Amino acid sequence: MRAVLDPNVLIAAALSPQGSPARILRAWLDGAFELVISPLLLEELERALSYPKLRQRISADEAHALVALLRGEAELRSDPTGMQPVRSTDPGDDYLIALAAESRAIIVSGDHHLLDLADQLPVKSPVEFLAAIEPP
Repeated sequence: MRAVLDPNVLIAAALSPQGSPARILRAWLDGAFELVISPLLLEELERALSYPKLRQRISADEAHALVALLRGEAELRSDPTGMQPVRSTDPGDDYLIALAAESRAIIVSGDHHLLDLADQLPVKSPVEFLAAIEPP
């Protein structure tokens, strides 16, 4: 199984080591699924991690370590060039939809703009995705 983690899930993992997003990252590192990233996803993540509000809770070293881990271990795909099968009401999410479609991956997000498309796309909340990859 492949997954594209919305940058909001990656940020939540850094903010709360005990939460579902952090458990998803640990499951990925343990080989439970393949994580797909792209340069656009990494740029969005780096930009968000540099916001002063987040920098108060996630140090520059922690942010750098997270991005370096993703660059080194996740499956880096080119930024999508094709059309996504569905458009989000938030155009900033469309690259995630296209990336997931091109790589045949599930989108994992806490963003209602993407979750609202669950009847049209393979998209799950972190809790739903965790339930799908963890044994009962």
